[in-house]
Parts: sequence; structure tokens; C-alpha cells
Amino acid sequence: MLDINIIRNDPERVKQALRDLNDEASIPRIELIIELDERRRELLQSVEEMRAEKNKASKIIGQTRDPAERQAKVDQMKSLNARLAEQEAELRQIEAALDEEMLWVPNMPAEGVPVGKGEEDNVVVRVEGEKPEFDFEPLPHWELGTMLDIIDFERGVKLSGSRFYVLKGAGARLQRALITWMLDVHTLEHGYEEIYPPYMVRGYCMTGTGNLPKFGDNLYRDIEEDFWWIPTAEVPVTNLHREEILPPGSLPKNYVAYTPCFRREKMSAGRDVRGIKRGHQFDKVELVKIVEGDNDVSEQAHQDLLRDAEEIARRLGLPYRIVQMCTGDLSFVAAKKYDIEVWAAGSQEWLEVSSVSNFRDFQARRMNLRYRPSADAKPKYAHTLNGSGLALPRVLIAILENYQQPDGSVVVPEVLRPYMAGIEVLTPPLPEQV
Repeated sequence: MLDINIIRNDPERVKQALRDLNDEASIPRIELIIELDERRRELLQSVEEMRAEKNKASKIIGQTRDPAERQAKVDQMKSLNARLAEQEAELRQIEAALDEEMLWVPNMPAEGVPVGKGEEDNVVVRVEGEKPEFDFEPLPHWELGTMLDIIDFERGVKLSGSRFYVLKGAGARLQRALITWMLDVHTLEHGYEEIYPPYMVRGYCMTGTGNLPKFGDNLYRDIEEDFWWIPTAEVPVTNLHREEILPPGSLPKNYVAYTPCFRREKMSAGRDVRGIKRGHQFDKVELVKIVEGDNDVSEQAHQDLLRDAEEIARRLGLPYRIVQMCTGDLSFVAAKKYDIEVWAAGSQEWLEVSSVSNFRDFQARRMNLRYRPSADAKPKYAHTLNGSGLALPRVLIAILENYQQPDGSVVVPEVLRPYMAGIEVLTPPLPEQV
């Protein structure tokens, strides 16, 4: 969440940020937060004064020997206690209301983020690699996957309904090879520590990363208990250090985790209904950084994170581009964000395979994640960052469509071959094998 001091001391700056985010509907919420904050401070001062008065009166009562005088002071104390209890109850209500309102305020864009209305105003920073050229009409992955007998759409729907599919044979192995290889690169070469987290978390973890309360309708949850299926490994991994004060010298923390991810995809209803581009369940290798609470430090970490993620696309030989999100296309939690998009030759589109985001202290405030810069220093909120390194199945889509051959076969990228049990080319099965 935002620092209340920013809203309190510079509300116009916050309101302008909301306008840049195309979220003018939240401006009245800022006014309400200011009112609640003022009332909270008034009540807090009054409660503290009454508590001090109560302590002073208790000492006087203890020293009073005259019964009548003592009883009069006890009666006064009862009246004070009643007023104190009333104001403490109101203070709790005001604080709860203030906390709830603060959870709905998005992060503010970082300095230099381009101002724009939506994705059409995003900025292509650079393009890497050349789009493949074919002397035949390249097929989309949903046709290739069926021809190769590695994606079974019908049985996926039979098992779970629309937006589900089954990977089989060499397709399942290729997916597993991608995951294992990406984890190896990030742990052995990029210096990340691998985490195997739970795939279900408590609601407060979702609140900590900004998924709740705003995106509750897009999440899966257990109907009886406070368990939420994670939409990304960012949720459990970033929450590893919630409610902690990390000791001096313990930052940065660099984590990588593979998990399945679960999302309702309500916000994308009707989009990308063909193929495996958008499903309710998908796999992802996620990178998370926790760094010192300094804008320059987290900006450098952001660039490092982007480099580590795009290295995966580069080594796979996939054409990709880096796109900076404008204010109107930032996520609720990000102060600054880049997307990595790979080219898919059969679908003829750029596919987002990673959103590399710097949240600054927005998430850390929600989960009370702090650190001490030095042994005698006061705790500060850390900065958190994350990005996919990379997300499936879109990487799988790009490999199938960019590495396809005229006969419908697909060449396996060289870096994955050690993980493919000797398979270098995916080939359509013989008719009697189908």
C-alpha cells in the first residue's frame, strides 16, 4: 500500500497519479482516506490523553484515605473509563475502515514511466532477433500440436472444461525440459536460490502481494477454509519474509520458483479461445527479488531482473521485444513494468512471456516486510520485484511455431536437447500410431 504520509502531505500528487493510471474513480477514496486519517489522529490524541489521565487518577485514588473523597474519585474514574472505552471502540472502527480503504489504492507510477491511456500507448524499447522466414505457410500451434499428437484439446475439455488441455508424450517432456532448464540457468548461472513453495496460501498472503481484495473474483479458493490457489509463485515466495525484520547485510534476496498457476481468466472472457495461450492453469518459472528500500537500488535490481529473464528467450533463439508499460497499462501493484514478448510465427503475434515489475515498497508495506540497514538503524520497508523467467505455455507456443518445418515436424532448440532424452526433432506419428 502507499505510505499514508504521501496521501496526507501531498494529496494532489496522488490524485494526479490516479488520473495518469486512468483511475479517476478512486479520487473520492483519497478524500475519504484523508478524512479517516484526520479523525484517527484526533481520536488517538484524545485516547492517549485519557489514558494518561486514568493513570494519574489511579495513583491519586491509591493515595486517598478519606472514604467519601475516595468514592468520588472512583466515580469520576468510572465516567472516564466509559468515555475511554467509547473512543477506543471508535478508534478501532476508524483504523479498520482506513486500512480497508488503503488496500484499494493502487501503486503510484515511478518517475519516467510514459503516460498513456492503455496498451496502445506502451513503448517498444527494443527488438532482439529476427523473425523466422518460411517458404511455406506456417501453422499455428493448435494445428501443429494436434498433428504432432502432443496436445490433446478434446480430452482436456472432457476432464475440466474449456481453457484446459492435455500435454502428452514429447509435448509433456518438452514442457518439463523447459522448466528444468530455466531453473538450472537461474540457479547455476544467475545466482537465484530455488524455492519449492506451497501452491495454496492464506488470504493474508494474497493481500500482501496486492491480489486481494481487488482481484478476488479472478482467484480460486477453497470453499470451507482460508486457502487460495496461487495465481503465480510471486505470492508465496514474496511472502516468505512477511512480518519479518531482516538483519543487516541479508539483502538482496534472489529467489526462483517453479509452480503451476491458477486464474479464472474472467477479465479475458472471449479472448484467445483457440490453442493453449490462455488457460485457467499454466506453468511458470518465477523470479523474485527483495532489495533495500532505495529507489536507485531497486531500479538497478529491475534492470538485472529484466536481463536475467530475457536471457532465457535469447538462448532459446526466439525473437523477442521489450515493451515498457505506460501508466494506463500498469498493474495495480507495479510502479514500473516491462513486458518481454516473443514472436509466434504461426499465430502471427507477439506473446507476453514475462512481466518484469518493480513494486518499490508497495507490497512490503502490505506484508510488513522490513530490514535494518545497520545494527543500530531503525527498520525500513524493503523493495520487492518479480518477473517470469519465463512463463509457459507461451514459450512452448513460440518454439512450436518458430521451429516448425515444412513436413510439420518441429526442431527442438539446442539448449533443451540435453533434457529431451535424445529427441532433437518432434515428428508427426505414423498413421497406425495415431
